Amino acid sequence: MRLMFSFAPFRPTNFAAAALPDDDDEMDLDGDDVAVNSITLPGETITSSHAYMRGHGTYVDEEQVIASVAGTIERVNKLVTVRAISTKYNPEVGDLVVGRITEVQPRRWKVDANSRQDAVLLLSSVNLPGGVQRRKLESDELQMRTFFEEGDLLVAEVQAFFADGAMSLHTRSLKYGKLRNGQLVMVPPMLVRRLKSHFTTLPCGVDLILGLNGYIWVSKHVKQNEQEGEEGFDAETIYSNRNDPIDESTRSAISRVANIIRVLAAHFVPLTDTLLLEAYEWTVENDTDAKSLLVEDVGDALVASVART
Repeated sequence: MRLMFSFAPFRPTNFAAAALPDDDDEMDLDGDDVAVNSITLPGETITSSHAYMRGHGTYVDEEQVIASVAGTIERVNKLVTVRAISTKYNPEVGDLVVGRITEVQPRRWKVDANSRQDAVLLLSSVNLPGGVQRRKLESDELQMRTFFEEGDLLVAEVQAFFADGAMSLHTRSLKYGKLRNGQLVMVPPMLVRRLKSHFTTLPCGVDLILGLNGYIWVSKHVKQNEQEGEEGFDAETIYSNRNDPIDESTRSAISRVANIIRVLAAHFVPLTDTLLLEAYEWTVENDTDAKSLLVEDVGDALVASVART
């Protein structure tokens, strides 16, 4: 039985107006008219300077560099690009991702990781009962659905790429594996910044896994040693489909954190562990519950408070 929560996503009345920065917030570089890290919309002029080269997400018309997609303006030396808001995840080796099992195939699972094609999790790339690295047997292949089945959520690391560009994942670590006791929040991948650690725990007893593919897992806090048995690996716990008992206060905390993420993502605020902690502290100071965060004025106040810090 999987724990599910349902809240309507927060949507500002005017997304463009909510996302676009004020003129005073734009950062000019070397006196030119390119404002990096600001939001642009299709058809807007980025710069008319002849000193710049156009990159992805732009085109030239009448000697002006114009945005062809909605996104953030980026500049590397004299190359100007627009990073699209709505785009698929572009994986790199070593990335931490959260995904959902879509299909069980011979000796492998297919995983939806918000990329251009499903990722692959090989049977040889998971921890098996016993906690030792050993050759996978035919009996292991027959029991694949006892480890992961269609619909299961998991956290994994990008290990390599196949010839067709599909990413190969692995869960050969106790910090990776099946996800339970929480809910999934989906945001644009570009809003999740690369951090030293993408695992964080908030003071309210909520664990966060910030997947670089834009899938964020919000769940009840579980101590690492609770997943380990006498031999260091408790397969029954790691691959269990049953959620642990969750009290009402923890459920409320999970919902509050999930809605904080939705509000910040709707206002196109990049997500980091530090920023999410500040946002959570703001909700505590202002006695704001999960449902109140979906009110537009409250969401705007939260974003304004976090932006000032």
